[in-house]
Amino acid sequence: MLNLYELEQLTAFARYGTLSKTAEELHISQPTLTRTMQHLEMEFGVPLFARGKNRLTLNETGRKAVEYAGALLTDAARAVAQVRQFDQSLRTILVESCAPAPLWSLLPALSKQFPDKTISSHLTEIPLILSRVKDRTCEIGVLPYPTADDELTCVPLIREELSVCLPPDHALAGRSSITLEMLNGYNCLLKSDIGFWSELCREQMPASRFLVQTDEFEFQELARTSTLPYFVTNLASGADFVNGRTVVPISDAAANVMFHMIFRRENADYQKIARQLARQHSI
Repeated sequence: MLNLYELEQLTAFARYGTLSKTAEELHISQPTLTRTMQHLEMEFGVPLFARGKNRLTLNETGRKAVEYAGALLTDAARAVAQVRQFDQSLRTILVESCAPAPLWSLLPALSKQFPDKTISSHLTEIPLILSRVKDRTCEIGVLPYPTADDELTCVPLIREELSVCLPPDHALAGRSSITLEMLNGYNCLLKSDIGFWSELCREQMPASRFLVQTDEFEFQELARTSTLPYFVTNLASGADFVNGRTVVPISDAAANVMFHMIFRRENADYQKIARQLARQHSI
C-alpha cells in the first residue's frame, strides 16, 4: 500500500536531487530516506532509481512514478480540504450579499434561529452570488432584484433607499428630492465595503470624484468637518446622521432597491426568516 508521506519524500527527492539535500530539507536522517526509497521500489514492484557510486538518481520509470505521486498528493490534499469544507458547512451558514445593509438584520435573525451554527458573511459581486448558492459554496445569497430558478427559492427581504447628506448651504439642499444625475460633478465622501453601491455611484456619476474611507471614525470626522456630500440609507440608525446636514432623498429607481434573499429549495427554514424580516420592514 502506497504511503502518502513516502510519496512526499519521493517528490521532494525529485525536487532537490540528492539524498543529503532532501533529508536536510525534510528534517529526517539520510538512512531513513534511503529506506523510504527502497520501500517505494518494493511497493511499485519495479526499479525507480539508477544507482552509482555514492549517488542515487531517478530512472525514467522513477520520473513517471514522481508524476503519479504528485497527482496522488494533490488529490489527497483536495479530498482533505473538501471533507473539512463539508464538515464546516454542517456547522456554518455562509451568506453572500451584494450590499452590507441587508446583513444588519439578516445575520442576527439567523443567529437567533440557528444558535448552534456559526453565521458568516461576505460581500460578493452580483454575477457570482447566484452561482455560489447553486453550487453550495454558500447557503444564502442577497441580490438587488428577484431571480427565477427551478433550484432556488427567491423571496423579498428588505428595501433600501438612499439619500444624500448635504451642507445646508449646498446648491441642492433646498430640494425635496434629487437624482444621481443632478449630483454628477459634485465630489463626494464614500465609505468602502458598500458592495454594488460603489459601482453604481461611479457609473451614474462619472464626472464626480470620490474620497473613499475605510475607517468609520475617519469617515465620521470628515462628514462632520468637511462640506463633501455623502450618502445615507434608510436602514441605518439615526446616530449615523450628522447634525447640521440636510438629508435629501434620491429619487432614482436604481437608488431605491428591493433586496431579495435566495437559497436552495431544500432549506425551507430560511424562507421563514425572510418572511419575518419582510413583515418587520412592512414589505
